Amino acid sequence: MADFHQTGAITTLHRLGPPDLERLENELVSYCQERPIALVLPCLYSEIQGPALKGIIEALVGVPYLRQVVVSVSGAADRAQFDQMRDVFAPVRCEDGSPPTLIWNRGPRIEKLFERLREEGLDPGPDGKGRATWLSYGYVLGTHEARVVAVHDCDIRDYDRELLARLCYPTANPNLGYEFAKGYYSRVAARLYGRATRLFMTPFLRAMTSVVGQHPLLDYLDAFRYPLAGECAMTTDLVRANRVPADWGLEVGVLAEVYRNCSLKRICQVELVENYDHKHRDLSESDPGRGLHRMVRDIAASLIRNLASYGVEFDAGFLNTLMAAYLRTAQDAIARYSDDARLNGLDFDRHEEEVAVETFSRALRAAGLDFVRDPLGAPQIPNWNRVSAALPDFLSELCTAVDEDAREGV
Repeated sequence: MADFHQTGAITTLHRLGPPDLERLENELVSYCQERPIALVLPCLYSEIQGPALKGIIEALVGVPYLRQVVVSVSGAADRAQFDQMRDVFAPVRCEDGSPPTLIWNRGPRIEKLFERLREEGLDPGPDGKGRATWLSYGYVLGTHEARVVAVHDCDIRDYDRELLARLCYPTANPNLGYEFAKGYYSRVAARLYGRATRLFMTPFLRAMTSVVGQHPLLDYLDAFRYPLAGECAMTTDLVRANRVPADWGLEVGVLAEVYRNCSLKRICQVELVENYDHKHRDLSESDPGRGLHRMVRDIAASLIRNLASYGVEFDAGFLNTLMAAYLRTAQDAIARYSDDARLNGLDFDRHEEEVAVETFSRALRAAGLDFVRDPLGAPQIPNWNRVSAALPDFLSELCTAVDEDAREGV
């Protein structure tokens, strides 16, 4: 029997029955006349060497409903590398036959715009996925061509057109009325993956609930089946209003911003594919600046800051209580996943899972102590409404810089 369970806080749109890509794409072609769709792809230059990007591009070649494809390129050290990435994306075409737009995040024109923001007191943050995504959003807003923006990573190894169609459908279909859709999926192969969600995010939220009691933000976040998924779609109104974290807290920060700026009735999660595989990160238990260790610390910091903004008080004593509750909740989760893996004949390394929880505990403690020392922490990238208020011509200048970078390589 297909799973049709509804969590209650938000709507869950399931994947029921066999794929029906032709119907979805035909409907999206119709809907995009009223709600044009832009696809944003934050992409590292290093991904040009991997197998995932090639498969994504091959799938995108046949997509008939995208008004814009905007690729935000990070890590391209010079013009030659940026042009190489443009060549890789050359086969992709938008619905009108135009090529994708590539943004050179480290190019001199973009760097001048970043400097102008800093002079105005609007820090765009360090180079990374958050800033790359934010910059692409700005370009989409500046061109006034799209009303829906979808975003996903470029390291998806089993990407297909159905994933993209299902991601876009809830916000592109004007009859459904959703302003934000978050993708979810299973992360299972010969073993269970998704450690940051399984062993940190969900246990943290439930441990927090056990300590502070029911809280609307906690209930909302816990309703998402895969809150750390990189795939989401939203209206351009939300794009303008949402602030974007610059670090690994991006996905959590976006969910918190959507909670602030959108009615729960306008938020959904949508099952994209039956299973999903992407680049697996090292745990890096001995190095807090790398891998999942760094990621979870940033996620924890984002969660703590957002909860504090709703009145949850964090001090050293509270943090000790939370740590104990998290550790117990995560250990109970390990036992459940072990039983699940045994029933389904999956590999399960109990010791490895315990090491991950211990590492995440240290990351949580570090994030909590950082907050106690500096409650404000690193500022989020300002939303586009604020940028436009401070610098009314900035979006048009951004579009001009991106277009001039594109013409220079022709």
